[in-house]
Parts: sequence; C-alpha cells; structure tokens
Amino acid sequence: MKFWFSLLLALPLMAQEVVVLRPDAKIDPAAPKEQTEERGKNGVVDRSITNVQQPTLTVYLPPKAQANGTAIIICPGGAYTHLAIDKEGHDVARWLTTIGIAGIVLKYRLPGAGGMAGTDLQKIADTVRAPLDDAELAVELTRKNAALWNLKADAIGLMGFSAGGHLAAMAGMLAPAAGRPDFLVLGYPAIPGALQVTTATPRTFLVAADDDPAVNPAENAGRFFAALRAAKVPAEMHIYSSGGHGFGLAKTNKTSSAWPAALVAWLKEAHLD
Repeated sequence: MKFWFSLLLALPLMAQEVVVLRPDAKIDPAAPKEQTEERGKNGVVDRSITNVQQPTLTVYLPPKAQANGTAIIICPGGAYTHLAIDKEGHDVARWLTTIGIAGIVLKYRLPGAGGMAGTDLQKIADTVRAPLDDAELAVELTRKNAALWNLKADAIGLMGFSAGGHLAAMAGMLAPAAGRPDFLVLGYPAIPGALQVTTATPRTFLVAADDDPAVNPAENAGRFFAALRAAKVPAEMHIYSSGGHGFGLAKTNKTSSAWPAALVAWLKEAHLD
C-alpha cells in the first residue's frame, strides 16, 4: 500500500465543496440517524457510513492549470447496507485530481442488501430506486455546474465499486439522457441479474480480480462486458489474477494494483484525460 496511500496522505483532506443533493427533502425524525464507524488501521482512514438520509456530493477539483475538464462521480461500495466512503470514495477522488480529473464522491441512500437480488430489471430498479435517483441527480447536477466547476458537460463519468458498481451500471442502462453518465468505470462490480444494454449505454472500463471471493468476475464484469460488445459499445475489461475484493487503490503485491495505470491509459485513448 505504500505508494498510493503515501500519495493520498500527502493530499489535502478537505474537499472544496459539499453539495446537498435534496435540500428540500423531508428527513424522517423516527428513522435511524446517520452513523460513521472508523475501521482504519495504522493511520489509514477507512470510515463506514450507514443510515444515509440526505445524499450529498463532495467535490474535489484539480488546480485549474491541470484540469482537463473531465469529472468522475464516485459511488462507494458496501453491499447497499453501508458506504466505504474513504477507500472507495474520498481516496479515489483525491487521486483523480492528481491526473487532472474532478473527483466527486456521492453519498447515496441505502436500500439494504436485497437491492442486488433478482433477475427482473424493473423490480431491481424499483428496489434500488432511492440510490438510482441519487446517482441520476448527481450526474444532472454536475452537468449543470460544469461551467462553475471548470468541467466539460459531455465528459461526466460515473464510477462504482462493488454495490456502487451495481448502481453505476443501473444508471448507465436506465437513466434518462439528462442523468445518464458519458462513461462508466466499474470496479469489482456486482452487476444486475438482468441487463438492458443498448447503443445508448455509455462506454465502460471494468476491473476485477479472478480471486474475488464476493463477486464472481465472470458472472459480473464479464457478463456486462459481453453485453456491451454485443451492443457495439466501446468497452475495456481487466481481470487480474489476484487482488480479492475491495482492493480500491491499495498498492500491494497483487496484480490488481496495476488497474489505476490501465484506467489512465483508457481515459487518454477516449480523450477523457
């Protein structure tokens, strides 16, 4: 982990802006309050957030001289029961700013673990309606703020890890044009049991590890990649021999540590760098 985490620890911890997605939404006073649990060790911040009632965007912008106009909205994973908000959120956002990309962390509402189950796409969408609405609104709001945040309105991506990958894939397939991302980045994603991939589905970068004990890469990343190819949507997939699940940006002796460099190359080829 030395390289990536030493880099991340050297970067500013404070974001430039936090945007409340639904400022007029009524908060149920009887619902459990949002909670944050620190799980990190050896000085590494690794918080888990549960009971999200008010979704937010935390915006990290690169210096204007380095900004390339691309933004990536990040959906942390956590099985739809919690959010790994740092290792699959803020850490990634801060790294993105070092390559000129705005990193925007989406703290979305959580429907519970059952949100990933089923083979009826409409029923899955209904189950994850709250986070799906949050993801679509996040894309729409980012586009509306493109000029303010020094972004290109047609270079807004959605990145998701694990359950966040499920959410990003759902948005890529089902979101209306205003809330549909321009590209997807899916890390060890839990892909929906039913797919609706069309020519309107955004170009996609997928990464997973063959030794993932939680999300079978062939049944998830591989299935989505095949559907993208069938629809003639540009896609790239990396299945690394080792890395397990939830590797994020961790720099280890596992082959999955190579994925950030592969993503940078893909973004460059797609003129999103």
